[in-house]
Amino acid sequence: MEATMAGPVLEHSVHSLVGCLDDAVRLESVDAITERVKCELGRMIAERSLLLPERCLRSSPGRYARHLLHRSDELGYTAVVMVWGPGQRTGLHDHSGLWCVEGVVEGELEITRFERLGESEAIHFEECERIHASAGSSGSLIPPHEYHILANDSPGQTAITLHIYGGEMTTCSVFEPLADGSFVRRERQLSYDD
Repeated sequence: MEATMAGPVLEHSVHSLVGCLDDAVRLESVDAITERVKCELGRMIAERSLLLPERCLRSSPGRYARHLLHRSDELGYTAVVMVWGPGQRTGLHDHSGLWCVEGVVEGELEITRFERLGESEAIHFEECERIHASAGSSGSLIPPHEYHILANDSPGQTAITLHIYGGEMTTCSVFEPLADGSFVRRERQLSYDD
């Protein structure tokens, strides 16, 4: 009996999430959108009413996994589930000019935020915040404040996060450190693990 209930309950959970996201994305300003999405994500995670499909819970050896949960062609946003094995992390990266809200569904992540210093040819960053985020935590990135590193430093524990983007993030810039303290930008193509 539980197996037959899982499908409808799961479908209802994703449908509820999409309804909340649709309502939020229709708001007038990016600040209002991201604040509403953060609030709704936090509420659903705290209530344990956010159920994710099994296909979105698979990890990937050697790197974090990205699973497309929902794409709204009408409103232009995407919802992406990321699964982080122990020790998996991103490099310092941007969000290609897209706003984003990220919520920790399960486990813990270390989030290090950076600000870009100036607009000169040499790229420099300053670390401005380090956050230990656990299940129920959520935050937003709104360009030009869109630079960070995400890392699962918890030994033996998988982390699951949900990312809502104001578009479809198919590329991003990754910033690799140079010996002189500056960074070089590299474009990275992004794909889904589904």
